[in-house]
Amino acid sequence: MVLLQLDPFLNELTTLYQNSTDKGSIWVTLKRSSMKSKVQRNKMTTNGEPIEYRCLIRATDGKKTISTSVGARDHQRFQASYATILKAHMTALKKRERKDKKKAAESDKKEGDVKKKPKRV
Repeated sequence: MVLLQLDPFLNELTTLYQNSTDKGSIWVTLKRSSMKSKVQRNKMTTNGEPIEYRCLIRATDGKKTISTSVGARDHQRFQASYATILKAHMTALKKRERKDKKKAAESDKKEGDVKKKPKRV
């Protein structure tokens, strides 16, 4: 697994989504990471140096895995691009059917009016 730059990662993510339109799934994971080992982090904290945390993003379709690391400066730009890709490729989702508030209130009243029969012992 090789860390890609942001733009190549987004391009590869788009191709993963395009390849899985007919059948398949894409798993995307986001994780906070300092990109340093535990020993290095401990040395930095004892020396009083600040640790810069990054966001490690991985995407896989089960066969191919891609990943990138996003810093705090590039986070907003990445999120906007990522949201655009998700919106473009989430075409198979169905919209939720919403009930009218009046109809929902009437159905709740009708259910409350029904008297329960006592149980036989």
